[in-house]
Amino acid sequence: MSGIIDGHCDVLSKLMLDPGLDFGLNESGLDVTLPKLRQAGALMQCFAIWIPETVHDPGMKHLLSGVELFWERIAGQAGMKGVRTAEDLRSAIEHGQLAALLTVEGADGLNGSMDHLRTLFRQGVRCLGLTWNYANWAADGVAEPRKAGLTVKGRRLVKECNHLGIIMDVSHLAERGFWELDELSDKPFIASHSNVLELCGHPRNLNKRQIARIGERGGVIGINYYPPFLSSDANATIDHVVRHIEKACEWGGERAVALGSDFDGIGKKVEGLEDPAGIARLSEALAKRLSDDQVERILYRNWYEFFVTELPKSEY
Repeated sequence: MSGIIDGHCDVLSKLMLDPGLDFGLNESGLDVTLPKLRQAGALMQCFAIWIPETVHDPGMKHLLSGVELFWERIAGQAGMKGVRTAEDLRSAIEHGQLAALLTVEGADGLNGSMDHLRTLFRQGVRCLGLTWNYANWAADGVAEPRKAGLTVKGRRLVKECNHLGIIMDVSHLAERGFWELDELSDKPFIASHSNVLELCGHPRNLNKRQIARIGERGGVIGINYYPPFLSSDANATIDHVVRHIEKACEWGGERAVALGSDFDGIGKKVEGLEDPAGIARLSEALAKRLSDDQVERILYRNWYEFFVTELPKSEY
């Protein structure tokens, strides 16, 4: 087995805003398309439902719209397989299918309802980020000035996700909430698309202690390709991506670092890494600095081993 696994993209958000876009076509206005994923040798792609800030009164109907788009327009493509269980992932790769995992970025649309959460689980959602950048009913995001942690309902959400088998994602979560989730969660958690704060001081990035803790818990950090998260002057190169990977490996461990491109959610790109096809250049750059085993772990093995361990063994 060889290939690429990416922990986060925003194709679904673009499809929700513009139904005319086509994931199945290469020149479609999307960074991530089925032909580009095939060209990159992708094994699995995670697809996030994010309700844009422009949506008034976000709710369950918006999340279910994203779910429907995922199963019809992405997982429904020939050669794709929507992943609900660890066995689904193994089977997809064994049979040469491209695995697709459904995630939610920000719990806003749940409106505090655990029944809604259980509905999303039944519909195939397997990973949840509590917040986007700002506060919601569950927690504060990294851009919220008060920098608070989890609410009472947010704490209940963490426990219910643990019970159901929904993986928690701390990308966008304020640091206080990170440590409260760490105390509450019985299971490893991830940062699907975050970088290293000490290399670039953007508040979306994780500090040394956070990175180390994710590694200690058996979680994974997906390194983000967005230039403002990679370099203080936002003029990032592929070498900046490599530096963040190396530092995250140093602090979190080689099994804790993978890829989380944030494609289709970022306006500015690293030159040569504008879409999944650019992974060959990143792979070449990594090979100059790391061992073959380390490169394989970053490109796909760490995400694969995490998901086959942490995804539910059955659908319900």
